[in-house]
Order: sequence, then C-alpha cells, then structure tokens
Amino acid sequence: MGAEQQRKPLPEPAVESARAYFDFALEQLKIQVEVMALRVDAALESSARVLLTGDLALAHDVILGDDDIDEMFVSLSERCYELLGRQSPVASDLRLVVSVLSVIQDLERTGDLCLRIVKLAPDHHLLARNPDTFTILQDMARVATDLFRLAIKAFSSQDLRLAHSLEQRDDAMDAYNALLTEAIFAMEGPGAVPQAVQTMLAGRALERIADHSVMVGERLRYLLTGDLGSLSKQIGP
Repeated sequence: MGAEQQRKPLPEPAVESARAYFDFALEQLKIQVEVMALRVDAALESSARVLLTGDLALAHDVILGDDDIDEMFVSLSERCYELLGRQSPVASDLRLVVSVLSVIQDLERTGDLCLRIVKLAPDHHLLARNPDTFTILQDMARVATDLFRLAIKAFSSQDLRLAHSLEQRDDAMDAYNALLTEAIFAMEGPGAVPQAVQTMLAGRALERIADHSVMVGERLRYLLTGDLGSLSKQIGP
C-alpha cells in the first residue's frame, strides 16, 4: 500500500466540543455564584441575629466564616479570567462573565458588611439601650435580608422584572435610614455619643447591604440587555 493510501486524514478541529465545554463551564460558573450567595445569605442571617441578641459566639462564627467567602471570591474571579482566556467569547458570553465578576464583588462586600455588624456585638448594650433606634435597626436588618434574597433570586432565575423592582423596594430602606438619622440626632444624656456612633455604624452597614443587593439587579440588567449604564453604576461612599 502506498504512502498516500496509508496516510490518515487529520481530524477536524473539535470546535463543537470546545463550545460545548465552554457552555458547560459557564453553567457551572453560575451555580458557583449561587453557592457563594448562599454562604453570604447565611452570614447575613446570622449577623441580623447578632444585631438582635449580641450573641458573641455567633458573631465569632460569622467572622471565621468570612474567610470562606473571601476564598470563593478569589477562586471565582480566577475562574472568570480563565474562561475569558480559554476561548474568544461571543457577546452574551462576555456579558455573563463580566456580570459574574461584578456580582461576586457585591457578594464579597456584603460579607464584609456583615463583619462590621457582628463586630459591634461587644457593645450590644449600647445598641439596645434606645428602644426607638433599636427597633429601626431591626426593621432595617429585615429589609436588607429580604432585598438580598430577592436580588439573588432575580439573578439565579434571570428575572429582569424582579431585578427592576429592587430599586423601588429599596425605598423602604431609605425611609428607615432617614428615621434612624433623625432618632440619632435626638439622643441625649450620658452615653449618648457612643450609643449614637454604634447605632450609626450598624445602620450604615445595613444600608450598604441593601445598596449592593440593588446593584446585583443592575448587573442582571446589563447581562440581559447589554446596557452599559447599568454596569457602570457604583455605590457611593
């Protein structure tokens, strides 16, 4: 048999297989974001309990658990950059990876804000001393938790309408924050200053958690519509 007859044809590039793998990797990426969100949700729920009770042991658990959240953030960030370098993504792929990079940053910052809340546990007596501000803080914790869960639900289900509703739902947090500020300025008597500072720190953290939840909705808006204005929105200082 001649050399020409013995030579086997070279295989065609496995373009379809590479694409299938890339699609699978993107789906896995979304699942991993949901897992990270569950970790942050658990931290937020525990933080709200610490705010209510001053439970030092639970506060310690939240602090220790933040290392896992940070590790997931680093791992997912690296995974995103790896996927971007593995194959030239189409526009929808690129939007997904860029959106994930933004969402995991919001998740990581939410975890950091949970730390701020639980680190106030040793001074819980100051937070609870004023019934008016303490009740407002509890309401703010409830709103922050609800907003976070709705944001993650919207991102997981790709629900643009739910994402749009987040900013409107955040109005309740703005109203509570205004009430809290007014109540803080009304504090007086011995110990009013440290009590006001601790209350302000807790309220600020809860407000920022709500803001990051709204931003998750904006990331989804960019993912589904390509609106760059949604991606570029930032949370103020």
